[in-house]
Amino acid sequence: MENIIIDETKYTPKIVLDADKGEISFVGKSYPENTFEFYNPVMNWLEDYFSETKNENTIINFEIIYFNSSSSKLFFDFFDTVEEASVVHDVIINWIYDEENDSALEAGEDFIEDFENLNFNLVQK
Repeated sequence: MENIIIDETKYTPKIVLDADKGEISFVGKSYPENTFEFYNPVMNWLEDYFSETKNENTIINFEIIYFNSSSSKLFFDFFDTVEEASVVHDVIINWIYDEENDSALEAGEDFIEDFENLNFNLVQK
């Protein structure tokens, strides 16, 4: 399975999808013009990853400092896919936020409430 790296832009986060290491990371802001088009390769990779990988553990580092409502919906779909896979895969999600960014913390807390079966860690940096 091929790894994917998408460089950060003014409107989109840096995304690293590393099947070899079992690591997924999102860092930056997320408010692309067409959210679902932008994230389509990520979602396709994620589904393939969980159906093909033999990794025992997957670490997801989520350090999004700002995101718009369409990104929020996409992240909900992302975590929904992860939750389905977590039945047979051990997944740890690190929601990383700056101590001064209350909205990022609250978003992490909201996702924790929405996805009680996922292993979320709130990580203050």
